Amino acid sequence: MSRAEELRDGLAAVHERIARAATAAGRAPEDVALVVVTKFFPATDVRLLADLGVTDVGENRHQEAEAKAAECADLGLRWHFIGGLQSNKAAAVARYADVVESVDRTSLVGRLDRGAGEGGRTVEVLLQVSLDPPGHEHRAGADPADLLALADAVAATEHLSLRGLMAVAPLGEDPAAAFARLATIRGDLLAQHPDATRLSAGMSGDLEAAIAAGATHVRVGSAVLGSRPSVQ
Repeated sequence: MSRAEELRDGLAAVHERIARAATAAGRAPEDVALVVVTKFFPATDVRLLADLGVTDVGENRHQEAEAKAAECADLGLRWHFIGGLQSNKAAAVARYADVVESVDRTSLVGRLDRGAGEGGRTVEVLLQVSLDPPGHEHRAGADPADLLALADAVAATEHLSLRGLMAVAPLGEDPAAAFARLATIRGDLLAQHPDATRLSAGMSGDLEAAIAAGATHVRVGSAVLGSRPSVQ
């Protein structure tokens, strides 16, 4: 089987899962978009995915993302930066990423705005919120209590557009319970920022639970591309 055929079959299986989950939740399948996470996979795979109709790709690491976006600039893809974002890399990320999904602290906001402005572009922003239960140490993501202040900071910029939330289900917890908390957090954000309607949640292992909780975008890597290369 060729690589193009492998990717075609992976995409078809994921789109079928999305359609089943959306239908089960009383939603239209076309209301859930797929972001294919190409971390550690070569630009040749990105080109094959584009040929298969993929429009949105996600990357976790700045250096890899920057190089791959440049190499595939002719494809007209939307690049989502979804990894942990270092403050000193934020301006550079804003020069090529169309969407930054991992904004979790106000110190990133000014740097992202500056980088977007230098590139003469507007960058869409999702706030990454932690879904860790109360009393647990937070992994990546803003504390829900700090979210509205972070949203206000993004909304006040000139070159950033607040579009919604991103979250990852905590390890070792039922994703449905975590995404139920996310739905409540999302409601609070929408009350103050009604245009921030996007919800990026769900990956290869838990996209069904995320769609049931209202996810508008799912971020899928291995279920489309297979196991990550051993050499990274």
